[in-house]
Amino acid sequence: MNKTNVDNSRIDVADVLRGFAVMGIILLHSIEHFNFYSFPDTAGQSQWLNFTDRAVWDGLFFTFGGKGYAIFAMLFGFSFFIMNDHQQRRGTDFRLRFCWRLVLLFLFGNINAMFFTGEVLVLYSLVGFILPLTCRLSDRWLIVLASILMMQPVALYCIVRAVCDSTFSFAAIESAPLWAATYNAQTSGTFLEMCRVNLWEGQLASLAWAWEYGRVFQTASLFLIGHLIGRRRLFLRENLHVWGRVLACAMITFFPLYGIDNMLPDFISNKELLQPLQLLVSSLHKFAFTLILVSGIIHIYYTFGLNSRLMIFAPYGRMSLTNYVTQSVIGSMLFYHWGFGLYRYLSISASVCVGLCLFLLQMAFCHWWFRNHKRGPLEALWRKGTWL
Repeated sequence: MNKTNVDNSRIDVADVLRGFAVMGIILLHSIEHFNFYSFPDTAGQSQWLNFTDRAVWDGLFFTFGGKGYAIFAMLFGFSFFIMNDHQQRRGTDFRLRFCWRLVLLFLFGNINAMFFTGEVLVLYSLVGFILPLTCRLSDRWLIVLASILMMQPVALYCIVRAVCDSTFSFAAIESAPLWAATYNAQTSGTFLEMCRVNLWEGQLASLAWAWEYGRVFQTASLFLIGHLIGRRRLFLRENLHVWGRVLACAMITFFPLYGIDNMLPDFISNKELLQPLQLLVSSLHKFAFTLILVSGIIHIYYTFGLNSRLMIFAPYGRMSLTNYVTQSVIGSMLFYHWGFGLYRYLSISASVCVGLCLFLLQMAFCHWWFRNHKRGPLEALWRKGTWL
């Protein structure tokens, strides 16, 4: 295989993974009613529909909950490596330019946050500064730092303190009033009221949630892992054996961690110990399942001759920023009070059908758009802004 084909394969499989991740994100957001969590009364529903709702909810969260976002985060770090490596080969230091790129992402994130309180772009723009700060470290130090961050250092501190001191109590962030304000705006607010609340109370609540549930440290770790994947060229076919080992280790790790996570409440009554311990264990088993998904897709792409079929996800992944933002705008319009208010009528099963239709429409648009354009609309705008 010549160098051009290798480079194309690397990019293609990354786009396939990114498209798969964004698909999972939109399906989850749809059944959550885009972080609204308000649903029609199910008292009159049939048992069959109740079963379907539960199966859809549990199945999607088991498959994509905390995993779609994790793949997205790893590929964010991978994309940084691609850009930084390209500029280094040209003799250019990309680090300050990437910091400016993060500022632009912060602006995109706040536009997205006007419509959807659960968005991650603002978090990425803040945590992303770890990439230019650490990109000159050796592989060994990057692995050490990523491992420390993945082990949730604040949760580990709380676990040690709770074990050593039975009176220890960790001060939680009081975010309930913030979520209440966003819920009221989603339920009865006008469009402008929703935007105002989402941009302030909604963003504070989202960032507080990310801190309390370990997303800040895990996101930083995933960025570094994505950077390492790029540095070691692990998306190349020649490194498929590495993903075989990753798949085996992830499967061996996931099942006991998942079982322990479900067992912990039966054996630990101290809330100050249980909460950080569950946070640590759930973070690790979700990461393990993420590696199962990533390594599985890479094996299917390279080994089973299905790369041409998986490539249907590539245009969707190439336009991930545009798709992510537009799904928030459309989802808000569909489910919130300022729009069609479908939260009053659509069950979980009906909502996932809406999400699937939205995904298919976005997919069709991506394939049509790339017939005449090299980048998605927001991707092109972000790139132009980066090189001002």
